Amino acid sequence: MGANPVRLAAGMMSGTSMDGVDVALVETDGCTISRFGGTLSVAYNESERAVLRRALDDARAITDRGMRPGKVGRAESVVTDRHAEAIEILCAEQGISLSEIDIIGFHGQTVLHRPQARLTVQIGNARQLSSRLGRPVISDFRAADVAAGGQGAPLVPVFHAALAETAGLAKPVAFLNLGGVANITYIGADGELIAFDTGPANALLDDWALTHTGTPVDLDARLAARGQVDRDRLARLMDDPYFDAPPPKSLDRAHFSARSADVLGGLAAEEGAATLAAFTVESVAAALRFLPQPPVTWIVAGGGTRNPVIMGGLEARLGVPVMAADACGFSSQYMEAQAFAYLAVRSLHRLAITFPGTTGAPIPLNGGSLTRP
Repeated sequence: MGANPVRLAAGMMSGTSMDGVDVALVETDGCTISRFGGTLSVAYNESERAVLRRALDDARAITDRGMRPGKVGRAESVVTDRHAEAIEILCAEQGISLSEIDIIGFHGQTVLHRPQARLTVQIGNARQLSSRLGRPVISDFRAADVAAGGQGAPLVPVFHAALAETAGLAKPVAFLNLGGVANITYIGADGELIAFDTGPANALLDDWALTHTGTPVDLDARLAARGQVDRDRLARLMDDPYFDAPPPKSLDRAHFSARSADVLGGLAAEEGAATLAAFTVESVAAALRFLPQPPVTWIVAGGGTRNPVIMGGLEARLGVPVMAADACGFSSQYMEAQAFAYLAVRSLHRLAITFPGTTGAPIPLNGGSLTRP
């Protein structure tokens, strides 16, 4: 173990798919992982999702990190309340007191991410959360990196490296998170870390399903599995300068939204979903050009693991084993929540959470802001 004490941390994540809050307990010293504890999800109800979706639109007017225009302020209250509720329920289920939690990692909800303008906004009131729960909270994980000229994303690679070390995985290995957007962590044979957002994952599919069926997700890929990929439109979707830009690079959830709606206009629900699933697969494959060697295995987490069209497409396209994290003894659903527990302890111990190879930060940087009750 490292020189720092082992802490019991609670990590929380509300991803760009905006389906709800995941919370997970982890015991760690910020270097190695001692134990994974309980996990829980609390879903947003439909009215809350509507507020969050409206906040994404209203957030486009933000020019300063403290601004909360339109529904953004209301959305911040929703996010804070649901995160507090998630921890309270988890502690009750696990039979532990809130006082046993040493630190809470609170990522919040990303509503705007423009690193080129040195601007990233994750809503969620850390002071209110800390006061309600009576525990110290680490929040605002991305700000220091973005202020230093980094992308502020992805943040999870250092946790992926700890998982790979714990499990003794053969390298090079890639961790792929399929959330609202997709991001990769490449861990080389020598431990080299490369990470970046590859492109869309669930966000475009969720939006398409909501528009065409009224359900905010293509559950079990029922739409995509019945559709045929429109190869011409897929090629147009891939004709985006983002895919040719070398890493480090990161995406706002809405980066492809307007263009995809235009390109896919007129397609049936099934064909559009199939084409968007293929778009996710093809954009992951396009990331290979930026890796020193092809990964021997891909380990996939996030909501996209529940989409058999995407998972099967990835294995066919990449030509190597593509496994859901659960199959490796990790958690597909809770990996990011666990990561923010781990990152909270690293932040508390002033260890680096972002690196030149992961975000383009000029040097390894600590991040996060500590709020005490």
